Amino acid sequence: LIAFTGMRGTLLDSTAKKTAFLRHIVDALGLDAAEVITDRAETLARSPEHRERYDLVFGRGVAGMSVLAELTLPFARVGGLVVAQKLVDADEEMETAENAIGLLGGRLKEVIPVAQKGLENRALVVVEKISRTPDRYPRRAGIPSKRPL
Repeated sequence: LIAFTGMRGTLLDSTAKKTAFLRHIVDALGLDAAEVITDRAETLARSPEHRERYDLVFGRGVAGMSVLAELTLPFARVGGLVVAQKLVDADEEMETAENAIGLLGGRLKEVIPVAQKGLENRALVVVEKISRTPDRYPRRAGIPSKRPL
């Protein structure tokens, strides 16, 4: 949103302290096209204003890829992309996650190694949204991490 003027974006985190900081930065930089929301992905993804509405969804590597897919794919429109930062040597995790990604309407497109000092052993996992996410996903808050798909 900083580099791409004219682009709108939504920043989501469940921790009020983190979103307060994000709001401060958004205001300080005058990023009028940025919306900051304090909520859980499991809850917000059920909202018609946010479900399957985004061309591009970024996810931090806060969970295994199966969990991250369940938290991000419901936000992406069909034809959109989800990009998640993960560890490079997560091949086994990706194999397991491919089933979950497919169930959620996605397809693993590519894994791009990041060649940046300080981000060694990281990759960007790109998932293409090829069909709608079934209405039963994401499951209630906490369930995706307790019982990954």
